[in-house]
Amino acid sequence: MKPLGARELKETITILGASFVKLSQVLATRADFFDKEYISQLKELHDQLPPMREDTFREVYARAFKDEPFARFDSKAIASASIGQVHLAYTHDGQKVAVKLRRLGIEQRVRADIRIISTFNALFRPLFSHTTKNSIEAVISEFAKMILEEVSLTQELRNLQKFASVYKNSGVKFPTPLVTLCSDDALVMSYEEGFRFDDKENIFKHKIDFRSIIAKLVDFYTTQMLINGYFHADPHPGNLLVSKEGELILLDFGMVKTVPNSSRVAIIELLKAANEQDYERYIAASKKLGTVAYEAPVAELAEFTSKMFEIFSNDNLSSESMQQLAFEVLESTRGLPFKLPSDAIYILRVSAIIEGLGTTYIENFNGIKDILPILQKNIPRALGAKDSIIETIIDEIKEIPFIAKDLKSALKKISQNELQVELSLDQLEWIKRDLKESQKATAISFSLMLLGIFAILYDKELDTLAAALFAFGIARILYK
Repeated sequence: MKPLGARELKETITILGASFVKLSQVLATRADFFDKEYISQLKELHDQLPPMREDTFREVYARAFKDEPFARFDSKAIASASIGQVHLAYTHDGQKVAVKLRRLGIEQRVRADIRIISTFNALFRPLFSHTTKNSIEAVISEFAKMILEEVSLTQELRNLQKFASVYKNSGVKFPTPLVTLCSDDALVMSYEEGFRFDDKENIFKHKIDFRSIIAKLVDFYTTQMLINGYFHADPHPGNLLVSKEGELILLDFGMVKTVPNSSRVAIIELLKAANEQDYERYIAASKKLGTVAYEAPVAELAEFTSKMFEIFSNDNLSSESMQQLAFEVLESTRGLPFKLPSDAIYILRVSAIIEGLGTTYIENFNGIKDILPILQKNIPRALGAKDSIIETIIDEIKEIPFIAKDLKSALKKISQNELQVELSLDQLEWIKRDLKESQKATAISFSLMLLGIFAILYDKELDTLAAALFAFGIARILYK
């Protein structure tokens, strides 16, 4: 079997449809994984997919707009993605707008994709380990939930309005929706002009400081995920523009996620441990996040983490050498219980995309060497620290009465023997699985012993077989 060429790969993904395009959009940012030929083809999956046929477009337009709300509407799409396509238009009062139209029947096609993927998962599920099964099911469940939300442009409108409100002082620009013209089939918003984030030619031509915009992007996502816990989960180059003045413009709010507080705290602990090179604490935080199984060996994983950090911190390695070394280390951890919980799926996806965007401009750009220092400086803010020491001290003083109350309550419970211990879901899952395996082994052993008894009762000439079955059952109990 030979790998598909760049164009054939893009065409195959296009035929497979929206669900596969979404996965490929992440790959299209990885200049460190693919050569220029593949990247140039895959990046077209962001906003250069084949548009709707003319008759289909007319049907969608007529359904979205009962009256003619535009003085001028360009029927040729300026961008065409997996869920919809975007057109340029002018309202009757002269405002230039972008009109996103949802593809006809896209929801039905996405639901069909989900059924196909779920069917394959059911067929191959017995072949996977317990950890892998859980990870695959988490991915499918989260993907199904998110893509079904994404095909609703009414949901995207709500996401845009909330996002623009939460981050109005972020220094990042968002489109302004024309709410009265929006529906589940159409999203009408102000037209924002800029260069794609990966348009190196124009960004260099206009002397825009690419290091500054990458730092701004990382800083903005730090605020989203670690401080507010509300983030844009699809920052691929088609959704990220840079104005001539170097201003970041964020588009397409179909995928917006909330980070649970427990995950946010775990990420902060991860970053702190990474910065201090405390790899055992890094693994402990990974367990809290859920990306490493509860029963995973800490020492072995800490050694693996140390090797990976050493590789990605090395400025002297080429991207090819870095990949080769990283894959060699990863190969040695094939049997370790890594997981992919639903809360972490989009956090990891965004991290991969942003790291990929960085490689567009900076050789060997990666999360450890280039992103970690920016994240580290934001940890105090993520933990609730104020801009000045005095404000922080005042806040801490305000917390003293609540701390005293909690301490009094804890001491009372201890004295009355009412102190409770709370187990995490991962711990409970591990205990449940361990008990299940133990019960299964015991049941098999007793079954063998009973089979031996029944054999000798049935026919005394089977005494040798009966003794062997009985002895094997006892041996399993004693030496399991």
